[in-house]
Amino acid sequence: MGARHGLARVLSKRGLCSRSQAERLIRDGRVRLDGRVVRDPEHPTDVTQARIDIDGAAPEQAAPRYLMLNKPRGLVTTASDERGRDTVYRCFDGAGLGWIAPVGRLDKASEGLLLFTNDPQWAAHITDPARGPGKTYHVQVNRIPDATTLSALQAGAAVEGEWLRAASVTLLRAGAKHAWLEITLDEGRNRQIRRLLAAFDIGVLRLLRVAIGPLAMGELPKGQWRELTAQEVAALGGG
Repeated sequence: MGARHGLARVLSKRGLCSRSQAERLIRDGRVRLDGRVVRDPEHPTDVTQARIDIDGAAPEQAAPRYLMLNKPRGLVTTASDERGRDTVYRCFDGAGLGWIAPVGRLDKASEGLLLFTNDPQWAAHITDPARGPGKTYHVQVNRIPDATTLSALQAGAAVEGEWLRAASVTLLRAGAKHAWLEITLDEGRNRQIRRLLAAFDIGVLRLLRVAIGPLAMGELPKGQWRELTAQEVAALGGG
């Protein structure tokens, strides 16, 4: 007998649907486990051996998929939006990829490298604050920070009850009024860069994620996606 998890989690681990989708299918009586309907999403289930039918058919376990997208500004990182806004899934229209989920997120106004997968364990490693890879951003700001401010951003500041900091901050280039910074984070908090910079009275004009660990966005055009190579998947944490 193999490892056992809740039925909804097993459906997700097999890459068949998201965990929330699995919970709905199970509660609606559409899932049979070893021949009988189970309505409890937490019902203990053998990860590898259990026979699971959805709507009377045995689905094949989805092949693992690992993708990178150059997210355009203005798209929200969600499968559907209650306000009717365009989502990142618009970039995959017609591709027939099956169920994939974003690994972490970029807010609507942010751009750049966003990963997708149907492998929840790999995604959990990428987003793990203790073990996951660092994320690197290029950020255009509305003033030119001096060396003292750059050091202070790395030291951090208390913002709304949280201690926010950057792992590294460097000045890439500066014009007459604006500058571009390269900022690396080794933790992931909601709108972390924008909130940290605002604590030092610095406004963000553009924010692009350019790398996750050793994986750089490179020349991938805006709004386009590609499959990761096996080497890239392994470098980010297995797969």
